[in-house]
Amino acid sequence: MNGAESLVKTFLANDVTVCFANPGTSEMHFVAALDNHPDMRCVLCLFEGGTSGAADGYYRMSGKVAATMLHLAPGFGNAFANLHNARKAGSGIVNVMGDHATYHLKYESPLRGNTSGVSQAVSHWTRTSEDASAVSGDGAAAIRAARSRGGQIATLILPADTAWMEGTAPQIAAPPPALHRSEPEKIAAAARALRRPGAALMIGGTAGHGAMQELAGSIARATGARLMAPLQVPRLRRGAGAPCMESLAYPVEVNLTILAEVKELVLCGANPPVSFFAYPGKPGTPIPPDCRVQALCAPDMDIEGTLHALADAVGADAKTGTERVTLDLPDLPSGPLSIGKVADALAVMLPEDAILVNESVTSTAPLLQATAHARGHDLLVTTGGAIGQCLPAASGAAIACPDRSVFALSGDGSAMYTLQSLWTMARERLDVTVLVFANRGYQILRGELANLGIEQVGRNATRMFDVEDPTLDWCSLAKGHGVPAARAQTSEQLIEALKNAKQTVGPYLIEVALP
Repeated sequence: MNGAESLVKTFLANDVTVCFANPGTSEMHFVAALDNHPDMRCVLCLFEGGTSGAADGYYRMSGKVAATMLHLAPGFGNAFANLHNARKAGSGIVNVMGDHATYHLKYESPLRGNTSGVSQAVSHWTRTSEDASAVSGDGAAAIRAARSRGGQIATLILPADTAWMEGTAPQIAAPPPALHRSEPEKIAAAARALRRPGAALMIGGTAGHGAMQELAGSIARATGARLMAPLQVPRLRRGAGAPCMESLAYPVEVNLTILAEVKELVLCGANPPVSFFAYPGKPGTPIPPDCRVQALCAPDMDIEGTLHALADAVGADAKTGTERVTLDLPDLPSGPLSIGKVADALAVMLPEDAILVNESVTSTAPLLQATAHARGHDLLVTTGGAIGQCLPAASGAAIACPDRSVFALSGDGSAMYTLQSLWTMARERLDVTVLVFANRGYQILRGELANLGIEQVGRNATRMFDVEDPTLDWCSLAKGHGVPAARAQTSEQLIEALKNAKQTVGPYLIEVALP
């Protein structure tokens, strides 16, 4: 076998069974090797930001590492923003970045670039295969790195000649290093802190769903502490049946209010809360000055082990239970649309165990508020703040969970970043309902301008904020990518469109025309 074949066999031997791809000339032998292994699912993304975003969504919902195929330094550069989001989410991804044949690198060819440099700027682990005999071992090392510390970005640079020359047998990746667990003294100190007045336990990372979220709920109930989460939790279980939690928001002022009475803040799987940006006259963190913070467990540590130790320390067990969210649906709205009515309609019609991928930006607050008591669901957010993550992450989530309905909530400006993901949804027949909030601009930037005390908005700022002249036609854009679509201007039209989406095999897009 050649080097590329040894890499594909190594992936399959290590249960890496999905490759989100955007191939180029230097990856042709890798393409041929994938073609010889139909048990590897290859998903074509028409833009590299789609590959990295999809791999992120796939990992968050499956816990399994996926591969991406990227074409040299420019292709990796196109994938960079969503790799940044994936890094912030703690997602495990193995990027295979093709490169020129080793003997061709001495020439200044058009696509020659600093492959190692662009990778190291966002990857936790980078290696260039030196010859074909090293490829399978390098692939196994990349998988181990991607599985380490709860999930990392690993990039294997594959020069073309190492792919086409004779390789070696596939290899099994070594287990990742054991995760670091908090020291017993820190556990004991955190247990004492959580019993004090004004205490809060803030969880993040992998603690936002499943057994760890349940355990955190039991700890909160046993101690009387508030259970909280930062805004950028990679995956959060919410809605009916989920443990009751308070989540931080985007605006500085809102978070200052949420945390105002917190005197003891214990962090498990979460970093200390920080504002997205610095603003004149506003604090960089919403943590009150008199609040004591205990960073018990970082996101890349042993969150599960730490929570179990903390539960033992406070006497929480399965009998303790947790306070749970109850189902409380609003009435179906009627009449002209507003964002509040959209939120109510979504809350009512959201099916059990759906997946919400949210990048609605300025529409986020009412949407999350309305769905907080909807049927139980998982929420994925843009963890690194780089927009263009929603549509590809929804694709990856749908591939990871083909038996669950996925809803992608995106502003129109955000959706334009990775519009090509609609085509991937159509080709793969993914059950994704896309709601594009057509507010005709980057409305969040208007708010940011006001936050900086700039009240006057002139022609240049307006033309940089508004997505008009011409107006984007989302129904036409969707249909051009093979996705059926409808435009909703009234509550009745939105409800009918949501019903049609449910009955449609494959994706469906709804343009939500907001006033």
